[in-house]
Amino acid sequence: MGVLWPLEPATEAKHRLYKRYFDAWWPILLQPNGRTGRSWSKVTLLDAFAGPGRYEGNEEGSPVFTLRRLLEHGSVARMGLTRDRVQLVFIEKQRDRYEYLLGELGREFGALDRLPVRVEVRQGEAGRDSERILTEVGAWGRPILGVFDSWGSVNTPMSLMRRIARNPSSEVITTFGPNWFSRRENLNPDVLDSVFGGRQFWEHAADIEDSDEKWRAWLKIYREGLQRAGFGFRLQFKVVPRTGQPLYLVFGTGHQKGVEVMKEAMWTVDKSDGMSFKDPRCRSAAPVGQGSIFELEEAVDPELLALMEQRLLQGPASLETLGTWLLLETSQWRVRDARQAIQALDEDGRLVIPAGRLTKTSVIRLR
Repeated sequence: MGVLWPLEPATEAKHRLYKRYFDAWWPILLQPNGRTGRSWSKVTLLDAFAGPGRYEGNEEGSPVFTLRRLLEHGSVARMGLTRDRVQLVFIEKQRDRYEYLLGELGREFGALDRLPVRVEVRQGEAGRDSERILTEVGAWGRPILGVFDSWGSVNTPMSLMRRIARNPSSEVITTFGPNWFSRRENLNPDVLDSVFGGRQFWEHAADIEDSDEKWRAWLKIYREGLQRAGFGFRLQFKVVPRTGQPLYLVFGTGHQKGVEVMKEAMWTVDKSDGMSFKDPRCRSAAPVGQGSIFELEEAVDPELLALMEQRLLQGPASLETLGTWLLLETSQWRVRDARQAIQALDEDGRLVIPAGRLTKTSVIRLR
């Protein structure tokens, strides 16, 4: 592969999600809080697999669109951007891509040392150098969003995830490329120990033959690793483009608000070309388009119904409990989606619901 390469459909779909999430993340941390009046004195976004900043078709890479959308953000006047307060750190391993990225950022934004935010472009290897670079730029002790977005060489150690999890208001996004789960035999077991936190956690998954079950198992192991690391909330999902191979993403945060914002980002990205997000728990229900599925005249997504039935198999639960479960434990589904799912299952005669109006305290069970 040369300095530039074609933009894969899965990458383009993932970039849509990033744009929406970053757009929400910056003002949450940089604008004064409405209740406390507090905002953070420094915020760091780390793109640990930055690439050259451009694709063969002239599409913008993540460093370019991330910086551009921050500088042109609709709330930029209220975010108090200064070089001491906001920093973007881009790490690229290959020398030629690192040099291209430096040139690309210069062509797009001019001299980086004159921007209202600090931009650090470093040549380095994500797994080995991210922690050191974050230390050098003074990131620790204030919020960090770490994006570990490799295509096929996930190698960032769980020890780094643990340190980020213990850092105030910090989050991570880790992606696994489409071929990652079929290439485990070529990866050093010691690397897997580092990434997943120990052989005892991943060894059983190495022998899974079924390709459809394999990705579910490895994502579950990684999600559990982030839980042990200290991230109170984790999402795992498959990003499915209209064409081409999917990719897999795990998100870790310490705050329910982070989950809510990520879910809203999923629902506000443009899915008109058939892009969708798939939950690992859903094996049989085929998702339909997600643009307006909860309008009254539309059928409720069968994936949502299957997941809700799986949850109710564990025992009765209130509507409020089911909504919280959808938010915190499934891929794209939100609290508000629980009511539609319960109403659809009830219409099919599959539930027992107390007589009267359905409220958040109504306890629901399978028939």
